[in-house]
Amino acid sequence: MVESASGEPDDGTAEVLDRPLPDGVRRRVVQIVSDGFGGLTVSELPAQLRQYARFTPTRRTKFAGNAMATALEGDPLFRQRIGERLRETQPELTGALDAGSPPPAADPLDVAAAAYVLRPTGWVKLVTAAGEEAQRADAERVDDETRVELERLREELSVARGQTKADTERLRAELESAKKEAESMHRKLRGALSDVKRGEAALRKATAEFDAARADGQAQLSAAESESRRLKARLSETEAALEASRRAAREGRSVEDMRVRLLLDTVLESAQGLRRELALPPVSVRPAETVDAVEPGRMTPKDIAARALSENDPAILDQLLALPQAHMVVDGYNVTKTGYPTMPLEKQRLRLLGSLSQLAAQTGAEMTCVFDGAELAAPVLLAPPRGVRVLFSKPGVTADELIRQLVRAEPPGRPVVVVSTDREVADGIAKAGARPVASVVLLKRLSRG
Repeated sequence: MVESASGEPDDGTAEVLDRPLPDGVRRRVVQIVSDGFGGLTVSELPAQLRQYARFTPTRRTKFAGNAMATALEGDPLFRQRIGERLRETQPELTGALDAGSPPPAADPLDVAAAAYVLRPTGWVKLVTAAGEEAQRADAERVDDETRVELERLREELSVARGQTKADTERLRAELESAKKEAESMHRKLRGALSDVKRGEAALRKATAEFDAARADGQAQLSAAESESRRLKARLSETEAALEASRRAAREGRSVEDMRVRLLLDTVLESAQGLRRELALPPVSVRPAETVDAVEPGRMTPKDIAARALSENDPAILDQLLALPQAHMVVDGYNVTKTGYPTMPLEKQRLRLLGSLSQLAAQTGAEMTCVFDGAELAAPVLLAPPRGVRVLFSKPGVTADELIRQLVRAEPPGRPVVVVSTDREVADGIAKAGARPVASVVLLKRLSRG
């Protein structure tokens, strides 16, 4: 420790800093105090700093900076303890300060902070010089930053000027383009206005033509209505004359109609008297139903071979079936073998019966279809179609014989048509008074629908 000329120790405590501690020096002082905290016990700390004893140096610096600076300034013993810790950590710097010759290469802020803590002779000058140096450094730094910022702003200004020039040229070009487009739009607008005027003129012309056509149409409509009323009047006169002529014709025919009706009533009354005198029972059974034959599903018949074919006009068949109470007997297999021999027997029967059902519905004639069932091993299960009677011959009886029995069962004078190409059948039924028709004639008629 350095002594003064009077023999008393000169620790610099008599010196007083007449200005605020520079910020840079203050930050270094707070850092020195925070670093020296760790080497002190809680009892060695001032009362106001004991709550920060467990803080890390970084947290102490952040939250207790003001408190540490105040304690260091107002508590000489605490400042002495921090100075001892500083001498242990930075012996070269503190030794040079005690000798009165700070290292030239040392940071002025570190020198000023250490001098503020140790308070050697002339520490106020060191702190003041460090503050002035820091201010000068800050001014130079601010000057450099200002110069850099000025250069940056100049560059930005140059770029902005170039951009403004480019934008000006672009906007000038866009303005020229907009002017040209506006001129083009003006020309188009003038053309559109001219078109509108021409359209309005055409519309006025069309409206005038329409009004003239409507007037002409109304005149023609009036003339047509007048002609229609005249024609209706003539039609009414013609209808009245026609009705008068019809009435006169009916009055002229009434005498003949009366004579015909009187004759018809006489014949009907005679027939009714004959029916009462004979006391004939009502007809509930058809003659074809009295012939002994096999109906579908009862016996086991077989088919027969096809016979020769014959060509005739199918219109004859229509004329025969148009006779009152006509009965057509069909030799089934003779027809199917002639028309579609390659099909199975079951499909032959179904196809023929379906066609006969349609023919019966069209003509209203009675129809019986006969199939040869002499050699069938099982009964034929078949639902006869509407309007067609289906019969199979019994064992030992051919279909030809069954057809002859059906013809003989009919009363003399009833129209009976037998469809078969078999010559024996045709000859036999012709003698019995029936009319033979070839199978090909029926096939042609059925194909006509």
